[in-house]
Amino acid sequence: MTSISEKLILITGVSSGFGKALAIAALAAGHRVVGTVRNEEARLAFEALRHGRATAKILDITDYDLIAPLVAQIEAEIGPIDVLINNAGYGHEGLLEESPLQDLRRQFDVNVFGTVAVTKAVLPYMRARRAGHIFTITSMGGLFTYPGLSYYHGSKFALEGIFESLAQEVAPFNINIINVEPGAFRTDWAGRSMVRSKRTIKDYDALFDPIRKARMERNGRQPGDPEKAANSILELVGTRRPPSHLLLGEDAVTSVRQKLASLGAEVDAWESVSTAVSFSAQKSQAELPAEAI
Repeated sequence: MTSISEKLILITGVSSGFGKALAIAALAAGHRVVGTVRNEEARLAFEALRHGRATAKILDITDYDLIAPLVAQIEAEIGPIDVLINNAGYGHEGLLEESPLQDLRRQFDVNVFGTVAVTKAVLPYMRARRAGHIFTITSMGGLFTYPGLSYYHGSKFALEGIFESLAQEVAPFNINIINVEPGAFRTDWAGRSMVRSKRTIKDYDALFDPIRKARMERNGRQPGDPEKAANSILELVGTRRPPSHLLLGEDAVTSVRQKLASLGAEVDAWESVSTAVSFSAQKSQAELPAEAI
């Protein structure tokens, strides 16, 4: 069952991509939206979308000490936050051996620590009201991997684990946690929003150069429509029992199914080794899978 009653929705990162599409769709559906932006120009542009119903707050989600006071201000001056959509983040492309460690720290500062900080600031209000929806835009890349995106995958896998655990913690308070895993969509993710490490090691040329080239050439031609994705997400806003995971895109569904099938096959193949580790367990070489002999 869904409700079309007006909600106050806080969305991080509304200047472009999924954040902007979500904000526009939410405003069109009659909701009020508070969006975070990075500068005054973006603030004015966002509030012009729907005067009186679109409010922008300037925030870098890595300014952790500013987040809780901002959420308190929203609650006091605008109203109770019914829905949080954790959208702010960016992609890092680069082979692990070629990517500086500080790039990994920055990737986690934004994608993980910033997202968790916003969530922690909102949770006390939702818990007190015993109601709320928290959506976190992770990625299909939070469930399986490609070469050359190790830092990005790491951040999205981290979000998946953190918010799956959080879902169990806040279920008694009627707070719904939904991880949204988009596939390839026509956003800025693979374009100006992506940080790319320089190529320095020739041994990886054959593997990675074609991957980087294909990703850059595909940018702007991805199959996913952000507007349709935004509407699919908003359909769950009034749902009492939404899914804990929402894959978006045929590529996401296909790839995650392939990952699950591959993982299941590997678990089956190595089950005798996996289960022979207790004090009472015994195994013989005959029980080992062929790959191990």
